[in-house]
Amino acid sequence: MIKIIKRLFISCFILFGYNLIAVNFNMIIPFNLFSILFICFFGAPGLFALILFKTIFL
Repeated sequence: MIKIIKRLFISCFILFGYNLIAVNFNMIIPFNLFSILFICFFGAPGLFALILFKTIFL
């Protein structure tokens, strides 16, 4: 249980750090349950998948 909570916090900080950089390029990914859990379970490839999805489809 502690490991899952730790991964959720790390995922939030990774997404926050990405959004700090991406705000200059108007490429932010919103904080919601889906994006946090996606990054939590898949890690860096999950973040890249969300970036790719945002770039291609939105």
